Order: sequence, then structure tokens, then C-alpha cells
Amino acid sequence: MKSLSSESDQLQIWLYAIAKEDKSAFRQLYDATSSKLFGFALRILQKRELAEEVIQESYVSIWNNAVAYQTALSAPMTWMMTIVRNKAIDLLRRSQHETAIEGEDFDVEFVLSMTGQDSSPPVLMELSQEARILSNCMLLLEAKQRQAVAMAYFHDLSHGDVAQQMALPVGTVKTWIRRSLDKLRLCMTTRGR
Repeated sequence: MKSLSSESDQLQIWLYAIAKEDKSAFRQLYDATSSKLFGFALRILQKRELAEEVIQESYVSIWNNAVAYQTALSAPMTWMMTIVRNKAIDLLRRSQHETAIEGEDFDVEFVLSMTGQDSSPPVLMELSQEARILSNCMLLLEAKQRQAVAMAYFHDLSHGDVAQQMALPVGTVKTWIRRSLDKLRLCMTTRGR
């Protein structure tokens, strides 16, 4: 079994060769990394066809940008996972304009922002699972309450701003948010722990 550093070294060698348009190195890099990157994209997007689309776009980007890869800035797998993550976020942004979850846009951008570029794959997987649990718990809230929570916490609006945008009394918004947070805490605790 290869050590992590020798695997990383091999990926670097392939990336340097790809920067010189070596198709054989690209094929080897693809064979060595595609299943891991596909799994990562699938965890973010939750749909196989979307993950396949993102992986295809990501490898085109890897081919086109291998010349810009710098070992001092990140490990090869981290660099490639960042490309996949960014492509997935772009796809989710595009699809947010086309579709909504039960009539409400769920702010996927916020949830995905919890996964930092420097996070290790196990950390990314854990955050991805927590984001999925949070998303499912959010769907249990009534639409107006879900909207109030999303505006307050995902868009960083004050209770007053939320009340103004929803044309509701501030007290109502505060009550909805407090009760919704209690429901979310309970849901997250029962589903995730």
C-alpha cells in the first residue's frame, strides 16, 4: 500500500506532466483520482448525474490549469478537491435559480462554505453529513419559519430586517426564530448523534 506522501508525489509528477500536455499522465491521474473525487462531488450534490457533470467539468479544468498548480500552496488532492468543490457550488448556484426545495430556496452556499479548502477529506465528509442533516431538519419547519431562520442566519439579517422583509411584527419573527432553533437543535441531536 502506498504511503500518503508517495501518493502525493506521484500526483504532483502527473500534474507537472499534464502542464506539458501529456495525455498519458492525464489518463493515469484520472484513473488514480476519479473515484475519490466523484465520491466527494456526490456527497455535495446528492445526485449521480450532477456529480458526473461536475467531475467532467473538473477534469477539463485540471487539464487546463495544471500549469498553474503550485505545490507550495496545496497538496495535489486538496487542489483537485477544491476545483471539484467550486464546480459543485457553481452548479448548485445555477440550479438554485431553476428550482426550489418545497417552495423555498435553501442556501446551499452557506452550508458548503462550512467546508474550508484546507479541510481533510474526513472533515469534509463529516461536515457534508452535518449539512445534509441540517438541510433535512430545515425542511421540517413550516415554510415561513424556515424563511425567517434562513434570512436571519444564512443571510445575516437582523430580526428587524427579517420582520420588515416578511411584513411581520418583530415579536412574531423573534418567536418563530427561537422556536425554530429549538426544533432544529432537537432534530440535529436526534438525527445526527
